[in-house]
Amino acid sequence: MNKSDLISRLYLNSELSQGDAAAAVNTIINTMQDTLGSGGRVEIRGFGAFSLHERKARIGRNPKTGEAVEIPAKFVPHFKPGKALRGRVNKNVA
Repeated sequence: MNKSDLISRLYLNSELSQGDAAAAVNTIINTMQDTLGSGGRVEIRGFGAFSLHERKARIGRNPKTGEAVEIPAKFVPHFKPGKALRGRVNKNVA
């Protein structure tokens, strides 16, 4: 499922117009990006939590030349699924 599929599903399963459904999805995504961008955490009960994990600076290798390259520290988004989501996914896999 991609963003346009999500908008279509919201439009079909609610009384929102397609434009309102698109605005709602965009608002949710932008709010989550803003929160994570400012170092916050987003938790949706029953679904999961988005947070940031820090990757420390390290020395890597350029695969083409073998030269040592310093890779700076950075934050990466991390998703931890909630109990209900894990249960539903595992039920469908079995």
